[in-house]
Amino acid sequence: MAISSTSVAAAFFNSASAASNLKPSISFLSPPSRKLPSVSVHPILKSVISNARAISIAPRATPSATTTTGSFHGLCYVVGDNIDTDQIIPAEYLTLVPSNPAEYEKLGSYAMIGLPASYETRFIEPDEMKTKYSILIAGDNFGCGSSREHAPVALGAAGVAAVVAESYARIFFRNSVATGEVYPLESEVRICEECRTGDVITIELGESRLINHTTGKEYKLKPIGDAGPVIEAGGIFAYARKTGMIPSQSA
Repeated sequence: MAISSTSVAAAFFNSASAASNLKPSISFLSPPSRKLPSVSVHPILKSVISNARAISIAPRATPSATTTTGSFHGLCYVVGDNIDTDQIIPAEYLTLVPSNPAEYEKLGSYAMIGLPASYETRFIEPDEMKTKYSILIAGDNFGCGSSREHAPVALGAAGVAAVVAESYARIFFRNSVATGEVYPLESEVRICEECRTGDVITIELGESRLINHTTGKEYKLKPIGDAGPVIEAGGIFAYARKTGMIPSQSA
């Protein structure tokens, strides 16, 4: 089932008025500067945590893109519709433990290895651990298939900063936000038909646009919305600690 980034982000964060334990004066997305005493865990966050098969992840790999606040710049790799999680990371590699830095890096080295032979350009070159393509451009229903969290983790470990797809499978988008590994951005048109693997791309998050420097074309993206701060913080647990919803690891 494909779903837009806006609707999934809304499912994460925008139903506070229906079932919130926070005081009315507390903003879920704009926490106060001082630590709040005894604040309940937000029910939407609690649902995300309880329903996710949480996995510990090693420190995120440095993307091969040139990254500044709110923007990414690098080469793109283009795939089509219905790229499933078996193609992103085959099941045989799910025994690798992301909390182990060496295995996290190895997991990244197998990213997109399940693509069919029709993709003649390798996402990661033989004997390399990282990809040179820091931006992944896809068509409809990216990340369909099984619910493995390893899919966005493998992409992040490989050095991918962002995925730009026409639409996403619900669970892949959810896992991308929860792990904080990649930005799952949604295009307004089929960019996958207008870009080619190896094109030089800049993504401006604040302006919600993608610039293809190779072709000279620009494209409007759908805003990442409320999911953005969670990904920027490093995932749902890091965001919860940062905002005081759950105790910090040092507490």
